[in-house]
Amino acid sequence: MAHTHFEHPAVTLSVRVAPKVRDQLEELADVTGRTKSFLAAEAIESYLNMQMWQLKSLQKTVKKANNNEVKFVDHTKVADWLESWGTEEEQDSPK
Repeated sequence: MAHTHFEHPAVTLSVRVAPKVRDQLEELADVTGRTKSFLAAEAIESYLNMQMWQLKSLQKTVKKANNNEVKFVDHTKVADWLESWGTEEEQDSPK
């Protein structure tokens, strides 16, 4: 996911990070020949894309659940089933 150009003019964003994170960013910039700004922007973009993907997936699943389009098993039943694995009283998988 390289962002070699911006659709709109880039804006400046200041963030505070721990010294260790700054040092790692500087080291990565040196090793890769990229600027710290490029790497930070790429990391933020990647993080946002992943978060949005996860949230959209959760929203889609909740919508399906609300419309009775998917079948769910109670967490307690699954946990009890897993706890029984390898015991003399191993349970059948919950339905």
